[in-house]
Amino acid sequence: MWPYYPDLLATPVPRYTSYPTAAEFNESVGADDMGAALARLDAGSSVSLYLHIPYCHEICWYCGCNTGAANRATRLAAYVERLGQEIDLIGAALAGRGIVRHIAWGGGSPNALSPDQFTWLAHKVRLAFVCDRTEQSIELDPRGFNDEWADQIARHGITRASLGVQTFAPHIQRAIGRVQPYDDIASTCCLLRQAGITSLNFDLMYGLPSQSDADLVETLEAAIDLGPDRLAVFGYAHVPHLLPRQRRIDAASLPNGAARFAQAWLAHEQLITRGYRAVGFDHFAKPGDALARAAREMRLHRNFQGFTDDPSHCLIGLGASAISCFPDLIVQNEKNTGRYHARIGSGALAATRGVRPTRLDRQRAEVIEALLCHGEAECGQLLDLQLLRDDIAPFEAIGLARWHRTKLVLTADALPYARTIAATFDRFRKNSKVQFSSAI
Repeated sequence: MWPYYPDLLATPVPRYTSYPTAAEFNESVGADDMGAALARLDAGSSVSLYLHIPYCHEICWYCGCNTGAANRATRLAAYVERLGQEIDLIGAALAGRGIVRHIAWGGGSPNALSPDQFTWLAHKVRLAFVCDRTEQSIELDPRGFNDEWADQIARHGITRASLGVQTFAPHIQRAIGRVQPYDDIASTCCLLRQAGITSLNFDLMYGLPSQSDADLVETLEAAIDLGPDRLAVFGYAHVPHLLPRQRRIDAASLPNGAARFAQAWLAHEQLITRGYRAVGFDHFAKPGDALARAAREMRLHRNFQGFTDDPSHCLIGLGASAISCFPDLIVQNEKNTGRYHARIGSGALAATRGVRPTRLDRQRAEVIEALLCHGEAECGQLLDLQLLRDDIAPFEAIGLARWHRTKLVLTADALPYARTIAATFDRFRKNSKVQFSSAI
């Protein structure tokens, strides 16, 4: 097993889906900055879109997403209308500039919408933006997925899908408020393949209440038997002080740090043995999948959807709480759906907070991303490199990292410590009071 150094994992650290992270967002950045960033976009720039649907038919107790119950048809319809208006606003601001290469539908659960609502939004996107050889992905809840939704997947040419599976163990499903029989997931996989999905991802979790090693092994084997092209295996983050819904989970039944560490290793070894390739610190993919190829060819990136082969430097987020990322700006839409409605309804862009990365931030962002994606990073461009070497020294002393002149290379044993090592390059963390999820 990987060597276990609990002291190095004692401090929670960000997942670094951006740098600076959302913890550094503030209200000095907003709609005007978003508008200016859109105006600066070149005509031929590659752009990715993310459309956020903050609703689910059922709310899972463990979930950290910005989502609510889709239990009122009028509320859902009103949100769809506002999202359509935001699509028009952003499209008008771009005025035909930028070429959309990737569209990601996320949430929440996009299939909380009706198929007709989804079709309406998809048509709005095609009318508002220049879409050329555009690849589409979608996050789905297997509960309630049916033939009609599968038809929408095929109709709109979506080729990538991600299912929230988490665990196949019935007693753990009950403990986290997500009961979904194996047969429902198997049926959804079959429908998706028939609809043209060529890259299917499962989200799985370890560190869940009352989850034994045997439970995890059985879930992994059941998942592998269904043939997903990718798997993301996350450690459950129990933060009930931030997510009141998690108070329904029995904290006393959660595995301790040593048990979580062992489960992370167990998942890694089982998936590698069964032919998957490790991608970053928590993703796995079949060797022929685009994500595995990107990792092999050093083209892997990290954004708000996790590890990705999407090379676009401009990500435009639409919907309540969605985040947009440009080379010189990270900006987030209003989180509260009521206030989001008000802003879009008045014809204003929804961005209300964010951060302007400095040149130093952008340099550190490159290092952090390279460490997490490739396990190595060139650090010679950093002016304070000697101080950073001192911060890396404890990891170097126990064989988790080594220097090749100004290139930092993580060893194989460093995989579970990758985020912790990356955090040494985060200038905001040393004096921060912000709480993050467990480092493993």
